[in-house]
Formats: sequence, C-alpha cells, structure tokens
Amino acid sequence: MQLTIKRFCLILICGAMFAVSGCSKFLEEEDPSNLTPDNFYTLPEHADAALTAIYANLRFIGNGTGIFSNNYQLLEAPTGTTGSETGQNSDLNNLLNLAYNPDNLHVRQWWQNLYLNISNANQAIAKIPGINPMDEAQKARNMGEAYFLRALHYYWLVRLFGDVPLLTEPVTSYTDPKLYPGRTSQDSVYQLIVSDLTKAEQSGLPWTNASGRASLGAVKSLLASVYLTMAGEPLKKDGYFRLAADKAKEVIDNGSFQLFPGYDSLHNPAIKNTGELIFQIQYAQGIVNNPFQESMLPNFGGISAYGTQVGSTIPTQAFYDSFEPGDRRTEEQQFFYTAYYTNGNGALKQLNRPYIFKHFDRVANGTAGIAGTAQSGMNWTLIRYAEVLLIYAEAQNEADHGPNAQAIAALKQIRDRARLTTPTSFTEADFRLAVWRERWHELCYEGKTWFDMVRLRKAYNETTNNFDEFVGHRFNYGTANAPTLQEKHLLFPLPTLEYNNNPNLRPQNPGYVQ
Repeated sequence: MQLTIKRFCLILICGAMFAVSGCSKFLEEEDPSNLTPDNFYTLPEHADAALTAIYANLRFIGNGTGIFSNNYQLLEAPTGTTGSETGQNSDLNNLLNLAYNPDNLHVRQWWQNLYLNISNANQAIAKIPGINPMDEAQKARNMGEAYFLRALHYYWLVRLFGDVPLLTEPVTSYTDPKLYPGRTSQDSVYQLIVSDLTKAEQSGLPWTNASGRASLGAVKSLLASVYLTMAGEPLKKDGYFRLAADKAKEVIDNGSFQLFPGYDSLHNPAIKNTGELIFQIQYAQGIVNNPFQESMLPNFGGISAYGTQVGSTIPTQAFYDSFEPGDRRTEEQQFFYTAYYTNGNGALKQLNRPYIFKHFDRVANGTAGIAGTAQSGMNWTLIRYAEVLLIYAEAQNEADHGPNAQAIAALKQIRDRARLTTPTSFTEADFRLAVWRERWHELCYEGKTWFDMVRLRKAYNETTNNFDEFVGHRFNYGTANAPTLQEKHLLFPLPTLEYNNNPNLRPQNPGYVQ
C-alpha cells in the first residue's frame, strides 16, 4: 500500500493524474506552469478533468498482466466457468488452478489501480468544494460522481481482499502517515460505500447519462448490489435484503432502462450507455481501443482480422452444456459461437469447441463478406439492467420469504428473452435457486460470478444443476486433477509488494504464506 501510494504521490499532488514536470523549485524560482493542488482546483474545468482521469483509468480492467492476459481475468479464472488455450502466462494459470499467491501480477495490479483511483477521488472530493466561482448545481453533480467512483472502487476492494486500508483524504507529502495505513474492518468499509452512494443519490445527477458518466440510475443500481452483498456473507446484515429490493425497484419503476429485445445490442459498438447498459467503461475505435477482443478469440483460430488470437479466456464445456435445452443464449452467435468466418470475413470455419460471443465486436473482427478493422470501440459493461432485475427478484424473495408477482415477473423478463418458460408460482427455496441459476447464466463472463460465489458461499455444479458449498467444490474441468475451492479462496492475498513495504497491513489474509 505504501509503495503504491508513494509511486503515484507526485502525480496525485499535481492534480488527479496530470503528470507534469518540475513540482520542486528550480533555481529558487517557481515555474508558473506547474500544477499543484492549490492552483489546479481553481476552475470548473479542473473538476471535470480530474473526474475524467478517474473514468479513464477504469480501463485498467483491460490492461495487460504479462503475456496473453488481462486484469479482468482475476474475476473470471477462479470461478471454474472458464479455461484457457494458452499456457504461457503462469499468473493466469495459477488463477485457473487456484494456485495463486501474493506474488500474482493480477492481484497486485488490481490493488494498485483501485487505490490509485481512490486517491484521485479523494483529491476531487476534498478540492472541488473550494472551486469558486462554479455553478453550485454542477459542483454538486461533480461531487456525486466522485462519491460514486470512490464507492465503486472500495466495493471491488472489500470483496476481493476483505479488511483493507480505508483512505478518505488526499495524500499530501512523502512523509504523510497515510502512506502506511492499517487495515479497516469490512463493516466500516461498507459503511463508507453506502455513505458515498447515498450522497451521490442526493447530488442532482440525471437518471441516465449518454456520455458514460455516472448517473442516478447507476448510483441506485450499484447501491442495490451493495445492499444485496451486505445481506450475504460475511456481514449477513439484517434487513438488507429489503433495502436491496427497494433500491432495485426504484430503478425498475423509474422506467429509464429496459432489456434489449435481443443480445446483439449488448456488444454492438455503436450502442453505448443506453437502454440496458447502465454504466460502462468507455472505449473509442482508433483512439482508445477495447483490448478484450484478442484474448477471447480461439488460439490461432484464423477467424478474425486481428493478427493475434490467443484464446486466454474461453468457456468450459461443462458450463456451456449447463444451459437449459432451447436456451436462446446458446444459439450460434448469441452468448457463444462454435464457427466463424475465416479471417473474419471469408468462408465459414468450424471450431472444435464453444467460445465467448457476448463480448465479440463484429466491426473489429469482421463478419460475412465484410473485413474487420482490428480496432474495437466497444464499451465494457459494468452494470446493466438485467442484473437489476435479478437483484430485485432475489432480494424480494429473501425479504418476504417467497416471491411476489413482481419478482416472478422480473425473472420472467430474463427468461422470456432467452425463450424459456417460467413457472407462475414458486416456493421460496425453488425461486432462490432459479434466480441464482439465472445470475450464473445471464451474467456469465461479466465479472459477477466470483462475487456471487463469495457472498453466497456457493458454487454452481454444472452436472447437478444445483449449488455446492463453496468450500470443497471441485471445478468441472473434465480432468482428474481439477482444483478444489478452499476456505482461503474466499479472499485474495494482499500483494507482496505492498505487504513488504507497509508493516501495518499485517497479518496476511488467512491461508497465504508471506
């Protein structure tokens, strides 16, 4: 932690990731071009620029973690629903085999980037109120965005690492004691997350925002997710299923969001921040390209305009086979594909297994008779309306010990689109399992499954179509030596680099040798 903050301290002091030279004196004269916290946060445009820097660094999720791997795979590889066709990245292999340790690069880069963005959010929260003159309504909205972004990053941190340092003020110097923070209880971290999101709710944000910035819909959707998680393990907060249901229902009842009729719109690069897509990481073709395409293509598959096709994230056959018969999501080029066009635009080529299609950019990869650009401008979705419907369905069932008509209708919307039938009545237990199954199948490969496993202490068994206890669940890799989840896997280890440089982070998370 100390090294992470220290590494970025100069950047933070000079203003929300704006790396400029000469923050120290030169020949005892002050360079008027220098940016510091005192002279940077002086104009309304500075608030906007500071927030833009945080939005931009959300793209760390797609950044590389060594050869043929990306940060997002930290959330997918340990779920048992993915495999890989490349064996060249040991850190990825260790995630897939539950053999990771504190030296894992994915672990370190998540920790560092989450705290980098939290540091920038803290700077914005501290400095934006002092900007004058500035329209007060705009100032309130900017503060709402900063609170939302800080909450989002702490929500990732607390679920990944458990007790973590809780920093709410800027780091102001290399001697600042906040460079060596201790760990704060998960309960306290969640209290800050809820407080931040409640403030963001009251900041005057619009319900939707086509630019991709935080909206009231995104704030309420995230808060519903937070409440649902707090109702589960490890906090098990009484009354929080009700809070989750009520907050999700606010989003549903507002009517600003709706499911797309089909699945193509979920990965159409021309459709951004609208309809079902509540909050996304922004990409732009030829400017800031989406980095996920090559990693999900078949290894040396020859079915894309991209020259590099590595297959580092692929679905397991067992998970693909676990979808119900007739599920539209398993039809060709819906959530998966088993054939594609040679070089992206030539003759149809049969593949030897299913691959992930729900993140496939046809413009970049190519399609029948149309060459691909090998540059993707497709956004990466963090929150979508299907998840809100499932949050409401699950939370209402738990709060009232059985589903009401609206909860069944929410589940039915998801299943109708998949062309599956939905019973008209359920027991509480049957509805619980039905919603969990939809979360696993509808939200697969979107960074949700791992967090469901941790809060539920459950793992989906593709063979039985039921749920095993988390501890002791064995992955269905089709091999005799498939890994088995242990108690220690409920949390990731604190990264070695941070642990060694900050003695206040001790002890290490249980089960990991430092």
